[in-house]
Amino acid sequence: MKLFDAHCHLQDKRVIDKASQLISAALAVGVTNFAVNGTSEKDWDLVKEMGETYPSVVPCFGLHPWFIADRSPHWFKTLKKFFETTPTAAVGEIGLDKGPLAGGIDYSDQLVVFRPQLELAKELNKPVAVHCIDAFDDLLEIMRSVGPFPAGVILHSFNGSAEVVPKLAELGAYFSFSGWFTYIDENIAKKTLKSIPSDRFLLETDSPDGLPKSDESSSDPKPTLNEPANILAVLDYVANLSNMKKEELAELSYVNSVRLFSYPGSKLLTYQ
Repeated sequence: MKLFDAHCHLQDKRVIDKASQLISAALAVGVTNFAVNGTSEKDWDLVKEMGETYPSVVPCFGLHPWFIADRSPHWFKTLKKFFETTPTAAVGEIGLDKGPLAGGIDYSDQLVVFRPQLELAKELNKPVAVHCIDAFDDLLEIMRSVGPFPAGVILHSFNGSAEVVPKLAELGAYFSFSGWFTYIDENIAKKTLKSIPSDRFLLETDSPDGLPKSDESSSDPKPTLNEPANILAVLDYVANLSNMKKEELAELSYVNSVRLFSYPGSKLLTYQ
């Protein structure tokens, strides 16, 4: 059984010193690839280096909405340079966030940063990982204006409604599910899963965040950080809610991920 972690952050300072062990542990349970997403100018070099060090890592560069206040005046020029020097890279993580964790971040400034990155992904014909919290109306409007996106838009850790899925899918969206999904009301989660086109379904961990909900009755010590090997827990949970065999769901998500990340220049074209 093969799996593809469609979105993680192994360059995160909390886990970068253990990245080699985390990758090895995930490879041992069937995870073949990791889309490692940068979040700001401060970590793009780390992501680039990780992509050069590990054949299994797909590097991704983008400016996350939480970190826009610290951007330099020449951030976009720098971003474009990274894509020029790293043809194997995809775009991400970028996004829009109106949620409580982004309460102190100027939303109009988020829009200023988001749109040119989305346009760049379209121009480069590369998939782009999008973080969207409570901003799906704006996201849909911008995607309609800039798109469609034949190379794909990954709605990572998707938490939107079932109603918005067909509108986004029509423009080229893929829907990726992580451990965060295990905290959503089960009835809502089931309705969301039923709405996802089978060829647009992905699995991810968002590690080191997004730790799947654990068994509350267990007396085992609870880990605080997530890791790519935990994609198995996401697979089990989503397969159970979808009434699918986990092997079938794994195959579906894997095939979708490989297709999505097999863009011109991708290392998947070399290593698969």
